[in-house]
Amino acid sequence: MTATMLSSAAYAADINSIAILTPEQGTDFGWNQQGVEGAKAAGKATGVKVVTAENLGYGDVRPTLRELAEDGNTLLIAHASGYNTAAPEIGAEAKVKVAIVDSPAAMKKDAIVDYTASGHAGAYLAGHLAAKMSRTGTVGIVVSGEPPSWNAQSVAFAQGVKAEKPSMTIRYAVIGPAAYSDAAGGKRVTESLIAAGADIIFGQGNGSSFGMLQAVETTKATDGGKVFFIDVIGDKTSIDKGFLLSSVLWNLTPVYTAMIEDIKADKFGTRNYGISLADGSVSLLKTKQIPDDVWKSVMDIRDKMVKGDLKVEPKFDAASVHALVSQLN
Repeated sequence: MTATMLSSAAYAADINSIAILTPEQGTDFGWNQQGVEGAKAAGKATGVKVVTAENLGYGDVRPTLRELAEDGNTLLIAHASGYNTAAPEIGAEAKVKVAIVDSPAAMKKDAIVDYTASGHAGAYLAGHLAAKMSRTGTVGIVVSGEPPSWNAQSVAFAQGVKAEKPSMTIRYAVIGPAAYSDAAGGKRVTESLIAAGADIIFGQGNGSSFGMLQAVETTKATDGGKVFFIDVIGDKTSIDKGFLLSSVLWNLTPVYTAMIEDIKADKFGTRNYGISLADGSVSLLKTKQIPDDVWKSVMDIRDKMVKGDLKVEPKFDAASVHALVSQLN
């Protein structure tokens, strides 16, 4: 064995375990579950142990971060934008690497990386799908807050709707400033958009998305027909009662795998991470509610995007969402 090989092996061996911290349980069919499952899959692929700390809420997680750092985890994945202040602080204090979300400017060599995952490309396709499937000519966007990832998807969805059918009306509503787990609020706000004519709801909400789905299941559209739900991040097919039209699926395994590989190669903190259609980390869920001809036309648009013939640039700020929806309507 060469000296170079010995050196690489020794460096990689220093990465024994990583930890991921989530605000809610990793069983939400969404952000928290995809984070936990993605981290575990990345750990399995790279031979690294993964520790999970779930249902931590959105308050001060410094004690948990310290504990996980003291336990010898090389990387702490702070899987909530509300952890963006605490995680870098404890990372610097304990001299461990941290990954945060929605703060790309915070990147620091050997210390901090960001993964502002944007499913905007998938949301654009979902917008085309919604416009093709709507009967009333009105669709709704319900969000549990306005973090950068939600904003990017909201803008792209609206752009996709209008690109497919310019005459469509788009209703937009925010449950609250950080209502990620507010299922009751999700139900209430979704019902209001259905009453305003929406027969397809594009919902972004973590735990609150269960309330959105409940509203869709129990409320008729203004034309007396069924309302459909387009979810994000996870796949709720196993609990669907026939109202799930699709989901903009995120696969975070490639993101976390790349982080681990960069640590091993001494490149951590030299780049941030994202997801895309091209590598399959963003995709659109095909359900039996979608006719084959509609699905084919949407996938044709996807192929153009992957080839670079059609580009959809993400816009992460809430002002862009408000301006676009107002302008388009």
